[in-house]
Amino acid sequence: MRYLTAGESHGRAITAILEGVPANLKISREDIDYELARRKKGYGRGGRMKIESEKIKVLSGIRGGRTTGSPITLQIENNDWKNWEEVMAPFGNCGYDKGEISIKKENKIKHVETKVSKPRPGHADLAGALKYNQDDIRNILERASARETAMRVAVGAVAKVLLRNFDIEVGGHVIQVGKVSFDGEVNLNLEELKKISEDSPLRCVDQDTTEEMIEEIDRCKEEGNSLGGIFEIRTTPLPVGLGSHVQWDRKLDARLTAALMSIQAIKGVEIGIGFAAGKQWGSEVHDQIFYDSAFYRKTNRAGGIEGGMTNGEGLILRAAMKPIPTLYQPLSSVDLKSKETFKASVERSDVTAVPAASVVGEAVVAFELAKAFIEKFGGDSIEEMERNYNNYLQDIEGR
Repeated sequence: MRYLTAGESHGRAITAILEGVPANLKISREDIDYELARRKKGYGRGGRMKIESEKIKVLSGIRGGRTTGSPITLQIENNDWKNWEEVMAPFGNCGYDKGEISIKKENKIKHVETKVSKPRPGHADLAGALKYNQDDIRNILERASARETAMRVAVGAVAKVLLRNFDIEVGGHVIQVGKVSFDGEVNLNLEELKKISEDSPLRCVDQDTTEEMIEEIDRCKEEGNSLGGIFEIRTTPLPVGLGSHVQWDRKLDARLTAALMSIQAIKGVEIGIGFAAGKQWGSEVHDQIFYDSAFYRKTNRAGGIEGGMTNGEGLILRAAMKPIPTLYQPLSSVDLKSKETFKASVERSDVTAVPAASVVGEAVVAFELAKAFIEKFGGDSIEEMERNYNNYLQDIEGR
């Protein structure tokens, strides 16, 4: 199973083509729209989320509420396109002859330069412009934008539906925003964790910590600054043997880490106890194995993966997101053309997007797990895949 996304932040639409989903998987429009709506939420988000409706269009691969086995084409139209149509036009001079155009942004008229030459610190602007030999940075920033993650959430929604056929659920929650963190134990099953985090404006399971996070965001906003944070992704117990130890690119932990690191602004990933394992004794790190009709562990410090394979426990992964680099007290940079020093421009207004990033994190983890399921159990239809899965469970039962 694989997918590609396409589209720009202010283009007509963003699109994904998802290939390899088995036929006859039951899926509804609501399954996808629900996940897209979750990505829009979160205290500290900016005005862009109020503009976009985030409704999915399915152009191929699903008929009558079931997958057909063909590539699935998903599309989300950008409502903001109408304000940027001239600037983002596929043909013509994109308004270069005007120098700047006026657009309506967050109910205000804003003057926008049609050609961007001022790279923003912390973005892909400068490196991308040099790499692709561009004198208009908009050709870089439009695609590098986190707007692209909406399509990854849509793809992840399909993956989640597939996983539910095997009673696998994926959920996430925020454990830190800026310097405010929840340091307590999460003694909740995944269903409880998902319910509590969904009711929280910051997807945090602790009310007191949530209130402190909100205060931190408000202070940061007043100062024209931004905040990063850490989110955690968990799953219900997984069957033993997803992934493999035999080659580097088949190790599931490596693939999950790469998927999370590919999300815009993610700078670090941990599995299980993560970096803490580097400063503890082995007896404090490794999960002892027991047997009572089946193998089991009383702890899950490994985060559900050993030797690149699932070990029967649920996954525990954490990802650290850097602060959004666009600040209302802009940082210094140098103009690409004139080489003059300037203060970086503002392209978006989020103070923090950690809650939204956790939803994207769920999506990319769900995709990698669904991909591993298809690799392990095969099948061109969901019925064939289920038979293979049940046969595998019978084979290892009682061993």
